[in-house]
Amino acid sequence: MEALKNIESLLYFSPEILLVVFAVAVIILDLVVKNRESVAVAYLSLLGLGCVFGAVLFTHASLGSNESISLFLGMIRLDRFAIFFKIILLLATAATILFSLRSEELDAQLKGEYYALLLAVTLGMFLMASSTNLLMIFISLETVSLTSYILAGFLTHSPRSSEAAFKYITYGAVASGTMLFGLSLLFGMTGTGDLGQISAKLTEMFNAGDVYPLAVLVSITFILAGVGYKIASVPFHMWSPDVYEGAPIPITAFLSVASKSAGFALFIRFFYSGFGSSELMQSVDWTLMLAVVSALTMTVGNLAALPQRNVKRLLAYSSIAHGGYLLMGGVLLTAEGIGAILFYLVVYLFMNLGAFYVVVLIANEVGSEMIEGYRGLSSRAPLVAGAMAIFLFSLTGIPPFAGFFGKWVLFTAVIDKGLYWLAFVGLLNSVVSLYYYARIVKAMYLESTEDTETERVSFSTGTFALLSVFVVPTVLIGFLNIFYTFSNIALQP
Repeated sequence: MEALKNIESLLYFSPEILLVVFAVAVIILDLVVKNRESVAVAYLSLLGLGCVFGAVLFTHASLGSNESISLFLGMIRLDRFAIFFKIILLLATAATILFSLRSEELDAQLKGEYYALLLAVTLGMFLMASSTNLLMIFISLETVSLTSYILAGFLTHSPRSSEAAFKYITYGAVASGTMLFGLSLLFGMTGTGDLGQISAKLTEMFNAGDVYPLAVLVSITFILAGVGYKIASVPFHMWSPDVYEGAPIPITAFLSVASKSAGFALFIRFFYSGFGSSELMQSVDWTLMLAVVSALTMTVGNLAALPQRNVKRLLAYSSIAHGGYLLMGGVLLTAEGIGAILFYLVVYLFMNLGAFYVVVLIANEVGSEMIEGYRGLSSRAPLVAGAMAIFLFSLTGIPPFAGFFGKWVLFTAVIDKGLYWLAFVGLLNSVVSLYYYARIVKAMYLESTEDTETERVSFSTGTFALLSVFVVPTVLIGFLNIFYTFSNIALQP
């Protein structure tokens, strides 16, 4: 792997530099523009994301035949894995900005700071996906956490939002402190912060009898607390429902997708790239440990979602459950498992953001986040109701939508490794999730009230255009997988 010094690394670090430049530019424009309610800062933020996307593609082309390039003397790594997550994060951030333009709950006077913080948290997530040094891992995690705390409590007029920020900070501080202690133990045992060197050092010390597996187990378990906090896995999920419910809806959507994606990027980088081949790591039954966490996460998330009437809170518990599904791929610590995670994250991006966009639209129109606000939606806004039904059925895993094939890839990966019980638990949880998703569909198509029967809701062409951006991939990915499957069957002799 090619390693570059600081000055040489700047060219390959251009996406992160552009994020800083545009975050500052957004703040300056917000200070200069006379009309505080202007959407110019939003468009400048979107322009910045477009430039960053171009820079990401440029760095991908610059890789050439190299599998990866180590930047800043081994602090971060540029490879196709990091580029994949940067694109996912850019899409999630762009969608959040577009949601925010449509949302009526955000204070127009504070939009400049809001968009600057979104660019800043995206920078932290970029670094989370690229970090290969313990110090850089912690700095990037804290960059994401501190900006997320502010965004979660951005509705200063809402006590619920302030409560969400307070709980987020409290749980985050405990998780960060626990993770920092685990990182210090790992550094103390090996004397280095580089993940690759740590893996080699631990293997060497283990073969020489100079380190005990229990010490490494304690250290990695503490580190898992910080990573598990970002992906909202059990038992580090307690913050998620309250924060998701109290935060602005666009930020809830952002945290459910972008924060989870960045957390899994760090999880894969740390365990698969850093320790996947370590003999010491293989001496501990990580498969069973992570499988239990995965089963508990999806089960707790789905069961807790059953009685919920607030759609944001329901989707928060649903997000926890989907984190459990994603962990099924992480259990394996194999290329097949990692591929299953990456595919499901792409699918999850479209169907979950699409569902939250509908929540934004309905909250604007009826002023409620409760399931009752969706009654009779099929007659008031049939296209929106149809789109929401597609997203919910895809989240459940019903064919032919993309969510079914995302879960199919995950379940196939664990079955191939003999973890039949985990696949069975995942299947049962998918059945459970159908109940609470179907309650929303039932309200849209089978329930009505006197107030909503004659009241038709109209949306702009731009609203339907953005909605189609999420609907089309959710449907298309499913049908493409069906076509691919039947093509392979037809070509077999």
